[in-house]
Amino acid sequence: MGLIGLLSSNKSVNLFLPAHGRGSALPPGLQKLLKLKPALWDLPELYEIGGPLINEGAIAESQKFFASEMGVDRCWYGVNGATGLLQSSLLALARPGQAVLMPRNIHKSCIQACLLGGIKPILFDVPFLSDRGHSYTFDKKWLQKAFQKAKELDENIVAVALVNPTYHGYSADMNSLIKEIHSYSLPVLVDEAHGAHLISGIRSDLPSSALSFGADMVVHSLHKSAPGLVQSAVLWSQGGRVDPFIIEKSIELLQTSSPSALLLASCETSLKELIGNKGKKKLISRLEEAELISEFLINNQVPLLENNDPFRIILHTSKFGLSGIDVDKKFIKQRIIGELPEPGTLTFCLGFSSHKGLGKKFVRIWNQIVQSSSPINNFSFFKRPPFNIVSKPCSATWPSAFEKVHLKESVGRVSVEMVCPYPPGIPLLVPGEILDKARVEWLLEQREIWPEQIPSFVRVIP
Repeated sequence: MGLIGLLSSNKSVNLFLPAHGRGSALPPGLQKLLKLKPALWDLPELYEIGGPLINEGAIAESQKFFASEMGVDRCWYGVNGATGLLQSSLLALARPGQAVLMPRNIHKSCIQACLLGGIKPILFDVPFLSDRGHSYTFDKKWLQKAFQKAKELDENIVAVALVNPTYHGYSADMNSLIKEIHSYSLPVLVDEAHGAHLISGIRSDLPSSALSFGADMVVHSLHKSAPGLVQSAVLWSQGGRVDPFIIEKSIELLQTSSPSALLLASCETSLKELIGNKGKKKLISRLEEAELISEFLINNQVPLLENNDPFRIILHTSKFGLSGIDVDKKFIKQRIIGELPEPGTLTFCLGFSSHKGLGKKFVRIWNQIVQSSSPINNFSFFKRPPFNIVSKPCSATWPSAFEKVHLKESVGRVSVEMVCPYPPGIPLLVPGEILDKARVEWLLEQREIWPEQIPSFVRVIP
């Protein structure tokens, strides 16, 4: 069929990211732009247009406008996704040799930034849900314990990075966490890639953005949790803990010098959808529809897991002894494509599109799957990862020479690579970590239930 043919096909129910649902929920302004003469929008940083790091032009004015609307100091659009802006943020927070405290469920892009900038990632473990195999959120006491253990490493910790909400839509009490971090006089970066819609503040029963609690830097993906195009993102900063000049210099290191005008337009229009009156009304309608779908599924005995984001539907396949990976394949055959298949769950992202009639079709397919499948005990309980409360991988191993060994024979070796199922992009092993017996045995168990994501070989220091 070829790539063009694949991109042109749209015969399925799209319950995956980007959140615009194959274009059906793109902002009106962007839809209008895309209907014009092909590539009319493919422009350089002309004087009138400017760019994210240029002080004059339409983009500069747009960034200033949204920073003002959100009540923060600065705003930068990104065309390399949340990845590029998260990495730029970390480079702005720490110099080579300094350390950043971050949870084990941090996205792999942050580990990559540490490798690039010679930053020491101090990783702390997070709660684990054994019935589904998910990392979970933590509270202030958990963070305090992580700080206490990190002190024992005698490292110069200069910042903290957090993730909220998670890929699955679990959300923590960010107000107390940010206050705790600020009590140590440290800046906090929040990876809020899956929570851009929280800046709308349309309902008090939903989580609030970390921006409202004073987070120093927040990164939003505008295609994961807003109706933007893939690779569009935004970085917000506020307060005096991080110099905006350093942030801009860090962005300049990692962003292209020829940013796509189309993606920059997507940044602007998707933010308008989140904070404008028309966009907010549409968002409220979609949230209500999402909640009705979930309620219908639960009332029809479909096992859903509770989270804090109505747009995320988590099907608890392991409750029936089924692998989410196998269940995903069966849904795809019925032309429902989910976002995140895992051994214990299958997560669907409703996004900003309307999905009327989805509930009945979903129930019918699920019942067919249950009736035609044989439960497997392996998917009823998931072993907690054998991570230390706090660990300090050695980033200096990244450019090292390496040899490739079988995972079974890697006990006692030091990894020079990441083992990281993607999605969700959370590393199970990072460069510089020692492959002790417990970690190797756990990785081998993960390979049994997740063979396509866990390699049989690993690269280690000779």
